[in-house]
Amino acid sequence: MINETTPNLPYAPADSLPPAAQAELADTAWEELPHVCTGQHSVRDTPDILGAVLATDPARRVRAVEDLYRLLLNREQVFSASAPAALVLARLLDDPRTLAEDRWERRADRRSLRAELLNWLASFADITRLDVEDGVGTAQDLAAARAARPILHDRIADFCDDDDPLVREAALAATALLLADPALTSSVPRYAPAIREVLAVSADSYYRWIARERLAAWGEDVTDLVTAEEERRAALDRAGELADDPFGRDQEQAIRWLEEQPGDTAAPGRLGRQREDRTAPTQAPHESAPEPPVATSGSEAGYRGPWRIAREEERAEWTFTPYVGVGPLHFGMTLEEITNALGEGPVVPSYSHHGEGQQLNYADFVEIGIRALFQAGRLGCVAVDALTGPQVRLDAAPLTGCAPSHVEDWLVHRTTLRPGSLTYSPAADPVFADLGLAIRSQRAGDVVLTRPLFLLHDWLDLWHSLPSEEWNCA
Repeated sequence: MINETTPNLPYAPADSLPPAAQAELADTAWEELPHVCTGQHSVRDTPDILGAVLATDPARRVRAVEDLYRLLLNREQVFSASAPAALVLARLLDDPRTLAEDRWERRADRRSLRAELLNWLASFADITRLDVEDGVGTAQDLAAARAARPILHDRIADFCDDDDPLVREAALAATALLLADPALTSSVPRYAPAIREVLAVSADSYYRWIARERLAAWGEDVTDLVTAEEERRAALDRAGELADDPFGRDQEQAIRWLEEQPGDTAAPGRLGRQREDRTAPTQAPHESAPEPPVATSGSEAGYRGPWRIAREEERAEWTFTPYVGVGPLHFGMTLEEITNALGEGPVVPSYSHHGEGQQLNYADFVEIGIRALFQAGRLGCVAVDALTGPQVRLDAAPLTGCAPSHVEDWLVHRTTLRPGSLTYSPAADPVFADLGLAIRSQRAGDVVLTRPLFLLHDWLDLWHSLPSEEWNCA
């Protein structure tokens, strides 16, 4: 993202936090503790994000929690601000305002803010178990994160017996992961029974994985849990096959059975769920690295036809941070904020009607050459026009206006191919989940060029996420 220092947009005052959290916030030198995008255009600093967690506006609360994931735990890393932020968040857990329920961006069901903050702390605790060579961050940041574990354990312990089952499960998940700290080993016998009785039978597949992995690490027999999980997966797979068979005698019964099963509430791409895949990554299928993609040279000077391709010097230069933003834009922005960041208004905003109101679907910014796509009024996807849009680079390699096969080949080689990390849309567009990136094709006369899409997790299923107008861009 472009490093332009501009005043942060108003968010929420830190004095909305309880006194203990305010004191912890005030005693921390945040200016010395960056997150993944500190100081970049329109990206809020950690104190602003923390101050909005208890905002009265539900949309601001949801956005603040998502910023915690994107900016402080980005791509399975901790940053200098991550551990101090975790300590502040743990101070908020007993505030009555955390009982407010909402639908969070990374969850399929409604739950309280308290439960979702505990989920964030569980993700934080999971990352602290990684090593620097696994890409977790600097040794100093990792040491600070690990040092916070005993304090976090003390602040979370009371919620392991909470009356709300979603809070109780999230607290047990965070606790199980925090107990990886050698200083907390003596507490394992206290929590192991609850982790087996509650977490191991949760509807959340991530929680069940935590229970099996932690109990096994503590020397307990988890054969029954592994068998139950295998049987669960086999039953779901078999029922899915029957439900998809229009000529099968058992189709209706299979559909009813599937509808009766509790939905998996695990967040998409949940951190730590496939730790086995990280330790034994699938090797890229190339014997040698392909040459980086090369952007088209553009149309000749003076050419003004319908397929005019911008030359390199005419394109803005952007970079992107996965699941955070691209160029001067970051996910979660409103249309007004995007307009201010780009310095131009949308030419073609598209709305759909919902009841008596209307919902913004997307807005085209023709001068810069992008389409901003929205969900609930917030930016969730940026599509860059292949002919005129900014040149977005990854590791200095261009992604815009290139031969699609070259970009795909290069991305496949540089990406660790874990299960689910590379998928294809019905239009054969490669979607790289680890990057939040899809490569679509856009016609330019007799050739096709890359139209990169930068996405949030909820947009990775292109077929169901993108409006019909976006498919017509091909």
